[in-house]
Amino acid sequence: MFNRVILIVLDSVGVGAMPDAVDYGDENSNTILHVYEGNEDFHLENLEKMGLTYILGLEDIKNYDIITNGIYGRLLELSNGKDTTTGHWEIAGIISEDSFPTYPNGFPDEVMDEFVKKSGRGYLGNKTASGTEIIEELGREHMETGKLIIYTSADSVFQIAAHEDIVPLEELYDICKKARKMLAGKHGVGRVIARPFEGSPGSLKRTENRRDFSLPPTRKTMLDLLKENGLDVVAIGKIEDIFAHVGITKALHTTNNKDGVEATIDEIKNESKGLIFTNLVDFDMLYGHRNNVQGYGEALKYFDSKLPEILAAMKDDDLLMITADHGCDPSTDSTDHSREYVPLLCYCKNIISTDMKTMKGFNTIASTVLDIFNIENDIESKSILKDLVRS
Repeated sequence: MFNRVILIVLDSVGVGAMPDAVDYGDENSNTILHVYEGNEDFHLENLEKMGLTYILGLEDIKNYDIITNGIYGRLLELSNGKDTTTGHWEIAGIISEDSFPTYPNGFPDEVMDEFVKKSGRGYLGNKTASGTEIIEELGREHMETGKLIIYTSADSVFQIAAHEDIVPLEELYDICKKARKMLAGKHGVGRVIARPFEGSPGSLKRTENRRDFSLPPTRKTMLDLLKENGLDVVAIGKIEDIFAHVGITKALHTTNNKDGVEATIDEIKNESKGLIFTNLVDFDMLYGHRNNVQGYGEALKYFDSKLPEILAAMKDDDLLMITADHGCDPSTDSTDHSREYVPLLCYCKNIISTDMKTMKGFNTIASTVLDIFNIENDIESKSILKDLVRS
């Protein structure tokens, strides 16, 4: 059957507003549809051949009359939230009934006073802000005083921005680790994020040395179960950070989509058994949050152009699964994540094209992966293994 699963998360590539999106202010979001509409003569030939534009909600941009290969559909999120940690945890089998705390008015004094003690530095900001805008607003003062720039968003994040010449990377990462330990219990945000930047006031820019420090998963994930059963779990991109380095046998920390794709192709060519789990972050970080529809489209076209190389590297008993963790529609006024369905595109040799329509739960992925390796689990969402092995 299958010896290995290659699971690629196209970070924030949502495929339409979920039924409860209105509760999140996202009722008009459809990341993929609006990228297509916002880019002239836009096509993703290889993803379309796998069924991307046949997914419910995307039929109006269908460009192929015949699907050449792929099982396709969309996944409905069962967890409450629309953030990276929630989405990835559900992909790996954990349903989050309670949303992580958010701080639209900034963090309370009790948090910030403790942070000053732990970090040994003062702070600026402490508000909801765009990451690129706040470093322009407060970058000069930060460079003059050494105070850290603290900000958040609609997501459950505590973000710490600092100039690499003022706060060395290792110090910034150490401060983030201290903040991660501090932010627990009722203030247990999903992620503490290091946001280093460089340059001079007026021309400051973030570097690729971002690091995420997530809460540890609340129970075992498919990563733990695979590892416990002697299988490889190769984490590429920020997967190791999202899962707090738990359940992983090998980690490759990449900084952009190009590095992530190349690392994935190299790992596919290696001999291994189990899971290759990749996150490609640029869609979200560089384009979704910055409302850059054209940049988002170019990033998708780059991945699409590399897809044939990924498929060519696969062995006969490999399974490719492509999905996302949430939306981040770059065409809306919001710069935050959006509550959307996510795609599920599957490919293996001799596959029969199948429209899976809407599947309940991102954890359909975990259920399927564990089913492939005959690992017992208590995931309620059904495995689609039987739909993958027909010939």
